[in-house]
Amino acid sequence: MTEESPPVLPDADYLVLSSRLIPGLDGGYTIATLARARMLAAAGVGDGAGPELLTFDPGTAADHAEHRRVFTERGALSDPGRMRNLFDEAVAPEGGAAAWLRETADAAVVADPDVEYRVLRDVEGRPFAALPVIPGNPDWHLTDEPVLVYDAAGAVAGALHGFRGLYRAWLDHVVAASGDRRVVVICESRQLGELIADWDDPRVRIVHTIHTMHVEAPYTPDATMNTLWTRWFRLADRFDAVVWPTATQRDDVVARFGASANHVVVPNPIAPVTARADLREDGLVVVLGRLAPGKRIDHAIRAFLAADVAGTRLEIWGTGPEQEQLAALIAQLDAGDRVMLAGYADDPATVLDRASLLLTSTAFEGQPLGVVEALLHGTPVVSYDVRYGIRDVLGAGGGVLVPAGDEVALATALRDLLTDADRLAVLRAEAPSVAAAWSPERSLAALTGVVAEVSARPSRRA
Repeated sequence: MTEESPPVLPDADYLVLSSRLIPGLDGGYTIATLARARMLAAAGVGDGAGPELLTFDPGTAADHAEHRRVFTERGALSDPGRMRNLFDEAVAPEGGAAAWLRETADAAVVADPDVEYRVLRDVEGRPFAALPVIPGNPDWHLTDEPVLVYDAAGAVAGALHGFRGLYRAWLDHVVAASGDRRVVVICESRQLGELIADWDDPRVRIVHTIHTMHVEAPYTPDATMNTLWTRWFRLADRFDAVVWPTATQRDDVVARFGASANHVVVPNPIAPVTARADLREDGLVVVLGRLAPGKRIDHAIRAFLAADVAGTRLEIWGTGPEQEQLAALIAQLDAGDRVMLAGYADDPATVLDRASLLLTSTAFEGQPLGVVEALLHGTPVVSYDVRYGIRDVLGAGGGVLVPAGDEVALATALRDLLTDADRLAVLRAEAPSVAAAWSPERSLAALTGVVAEVSARPSRRA
């Protein structure tokens, strides 16, 4: 029997759109976006250099160079030259805006004199563009206020119709280099998705990925949604495919909104690791993540102490706005000898190798990256059964799920596992095979099928 050949991505130019990619920001979103780009590079996109990674944050060129340097140093970026930024490329060497930007600007568009502007300047202090400042408006990206464009003499040469006009001008410039080739756009941001939902270039196919929970508390399938999500769902059928990270979330969406949009599942790729079983510390329970209200770290602390297993200890790795409150809770419970706020984890792999168990008490989840990473290290997980993703992983093994918000059940599950070495060993042994469902190979196979399907038919925006 011959080994089955891996799927081959359709021949096309691939673009990955991200509102920003900044080290240390946006957590799982940044990790998943860069992991997908590395997966595409490994599959041969861009002759192995990977897709063009297009970012849209108006930082300085020096900022963006530093971001690329850090990502490359960490092994998160295949080719730093493929990570591009709109505002880096909006500057002409001789001063003022780049030719593609000046040629798109409309001299007849006039700015409102009452609107405040943020003037962007090159390294020599010369203005090249000015962005309208829309304070307190979460929908700033939808404003029609003009974006000003400067010529080499520092005078306003024209304007674009809002951020939509600015972003689309750059995208049109980028895809012009593709000639008649198909262009597959993987849009990783809902804000960007809203601005390109009417991009009717017949060469372009838009595959829109999702990273987050789409409902508010109490996080049930029929719970309310915020304005951005409500507005986005009205546009969902304009994308050639909408990619959800888990089947559970996709199924909930289809049940609620119907199947007019092309809703598909592609697990986020999580690369294999080399686990260090020799680092394992018996009785060590860890929490790993941001110390934010939605993570409910206080539940984890109380459940761990209620489990009351001799010789165990809890390390809480991460930083965030609840750090002081959690420190106060630990002091109030007189638990400083068993519960430690360990700070930022600059080496989470070693933390997971050391742990006997990963404990998560979050109220909601968007993608199960942390749970899968723990299983790759052979570290079983005890978690609340919350949407989305955790059940999709642990339902196949490698851990224990308890009803959401039930601290007593969480404590019982901890006690049972920490006092049952045989059961713990079974979960530890099965963990890596469960995590394999989120391997780059599985993710690439699913994504290849989606791209092949959308490439074989006309754009939904044609």
